[in-house]
Amino acid sequence: MKAYHNAVMPEKAIEALAVRSGGTYVDATFGGGGHSMAILDKLGNGRLVAFDQDEKAAANVPRDERILFLNHNFRYMKNFLKHYDSIPVDGILADLGVSSHQFDEADRGFSTRFDGPLDMRMNRQAKTTAAEIINTYDTDKLADVLYYYGELRNARRIAYELEKKRTQKHITSTSGLSGAISHLAPRGRENKFLAKIFQALRIEVNQELEALKIFLQQSLEVLTTGGRLVVISYHSLEDRLVKNFMKTGNFEGQLQKDFYGHPVTPWLPLSKAIKPDDSEIERNKRARSARLRVAEKVNHHGR
Repeated sequence: MKAYHNAVMPEKAIEALAVRSGGTYVDATFGGGGHSMAILDKLGNGRLVAFDQDEKAAANVPRDERILFLNHNFRYMKNFLKHYDSIPVDGILADLGVSSHQFDEADRGFSTRFDGPLDMRMNRQAKTTAAEIINTYDTDKLADVLYYYGELRNARRIAYELEKKRTQKHITSTSGLSGAISHLAPRGRENKFLAKIFQALRIEVNQELEALKIFLQQSLEVLTTGGRLVVISYHSLEDRLVKNFMKTGNFEGQLQKDFYGHPVTPWLPLSKAIKPDDSEIERNKRARSARLRVAEKVNHHGR
């Protein structure tokens, strides 16, 4: 049986989180539960609140009275923590990657490796699918999705080609999408080209960057002073938001200063981006693009 999801950099993540016995922690992306299990090992009589919008993740929750699992997107973290009287928290961990099982299930439509429906919803109750985006967005809107979320320079040409193909026949499968635009890929870089298109559609379907911004802002609101935020990201769009927010408290990366010229920021970044080592990448190829960042909540002028 395949693992639901291999937790990325579990030792480094838990070390960065600095779990203390009796504390309250959040695993914002439960997945297969690897990070949560590692937190529970150090938690003592503390409390762990775990979120995951994929209903299948619930099957991985251990029978442990210290864990509260919520089948919701982490963008609703603050409301649920407030409802369950769990504010403030001592640490928050988020692994932003798509779970291995989501990539490996053809009917989810996340991977170029399988033929399946163009779905890409992390929450199967959500309405918008990748097929709807491909077949209903006008050329300009579709080009924007591909340019901003896939960082594709020829986004407009791709969007035009998709609009032309969908008028002949609706594009409803992953193979149909790949077949419609693979001839536009740079020679020898077909897989990377398609991966960028799938990434762009997935981000749009799940509104991932908007949800990440909401989550990061809420993290600042629910963490206790001295509490830690640990985030593992997998592409530059996510990592840039996380880096800027941990450095400056905003997503533009603009460091504010007070009247005396002192930097005003609610965070103390504790390291540069941490990458998985070669042995982990060898065991888990999907870890190769992972970047872990950690920051501590402080008062505006530092410790």
